[in-house]
Amino acid sequence: MLKRGVRGRLWLLLSLCCLSLSTSAANLNVAVAANFIAPMKALVERFQQQGGQPVRVAYGSSGKLYAQIVNGAPFDLLLSADQDKPVRLEAAGVAVAGSRFTYAEGQLVLWSLRFNLPEEPQSLLAGDSYRYLALANPRLAPYGMAAEQVLQRLQLDQLTLSRRVQGENIAQTYQFVASGNAEYGFVALSQVLEQGEIRRGSGWIVPLSLYDPIRQDAVLLNRGADNPQAREFLRFLRSDEARAIIRAHGYRLDP
Repeated sequence: MLKRGVRGRLWLLLSLCCLSLSTSAANLNVAVAANFIAPMKALVERFQQQGGQPVRVAYGSSGKLYAQIVNGAPFDLLLSADQDKPVRLEAAGVAVAGSRFTYAEGQLVLWSLRFNLPEEPQSLLAGDSYRYLALANPRLAPYGMAAEQVLQRLQLDQLTLSRRVQGENIAQTYQFVASGNAEYGFVALSQVLEQGEIRRGSGWIVPLSLYDPIRQDAVLLNRGADNPQAREFLRFLRSDEARAIIRAHGYRLDP
């Protein structure tokens, strides 16, 4: 028979374990495309102010996040930078059918710390006044694919090929330019906006006609199907308040 003190310690240990499991179950784990860092921080803050449980966020390229989810990473939601990966997760039975929707449409900008970006920068990119042009890996990041489309449609793909440096995701691409290691780079407009304006350097907001729409979809993953906080966050993401935050960070939304 266990002594009273030992029984008491065991009971306390079991109680703490149960509390830990309960707290863990209440948490929400979200995988988010790297272009959406700034708005996601604002959304999480507002969600928690309204009584939502803690949200744990992992950022990365949509391709890397997709691979992690397929291999069993413990995420409840995916906020991708495209539609393709959420569609594939639904088709594979990894995400809840019918839960997918478009939460934002991204905009691409050619950005530089320099202040000399002209309204039509084709001649600049075709010239010799710079060493490196940064873009995200098009195999992993939808914004990188969009950047490639822009260069092709402007007939600059071959002229810029030797000067390109690729970021693993759009966050790393931004850092190439922000650090001065690349003079120019195609990044998400949301990364360079401050209070609705490009405050640092200069930018050319790429016309939407030069690349396919960057429709970003969210989807409920199977792991989050029984997590009420996951469904609550998706409802919040579709609210007028959340949509206003998303628009303020440089994204387009359907009416």
